[in-house]
Amino acid sequence: MALPKLILSDIDGVWTDGGMFYSEDGDELKKFNTSDSAGVLWCRILKIPVGIITGEDTQIVARRAKKLGIEEVHLGVKDKVACVEQLLSKYQCNWNDVAYIGDDINDIKILEKVGTAYSVNSAPDYVKARVSNCTIKNGGEGAFREFVEDILKGEGELERVVELYLQGEHLNQ
Repeated sequence: MALPKLILSDIDGVWTDGGMFYSEDGDELKKFNTSDSAGVLWCRILKIPVGIITGEDTQIVARRAKKLGIEEVHLGVKDKVACVEQLLSKYQCNWNDVAYIGDDINDIKILEKVGTAYSVNSAPDYVKARVSNCTIKNGGEGAFREFVEDILKGEGELERVVELYLQGEHLNQ
């Protein structure tokens, strides 16, 4: 195996616990776990593009992605497979080159196609049954970071990225 050429993720239920808060004025709020930002940083240090694909269309996700420097942000996606196929073309890779983490039924078609498929621990059993990898953490508890670190460990790259970070490589990102 090799490192993925593209790392993709759902948001709600992966980066969040799936809950949504609404203010009296109708504003929607989401809680993100800041430890997931390290997973994005590790990918940036290793020059692996990260993308978010979600059926939700909220500016909260766009703002979080912008803060983390995630360029591939696809909101309000009805056909996630078609979205990934466009990214495969853009990044000149194939399904086997992609790692994806999801949590629900709308992620299954992608999970069944990618080279590296993960679900979060809090995913329903019918999702977990379709992947060979499941995080220990639930969605919203740092599952994205665990997903990235697990991939890097599996490829013997985690220590290298930690060393690059300690040498200041993150300052160039």
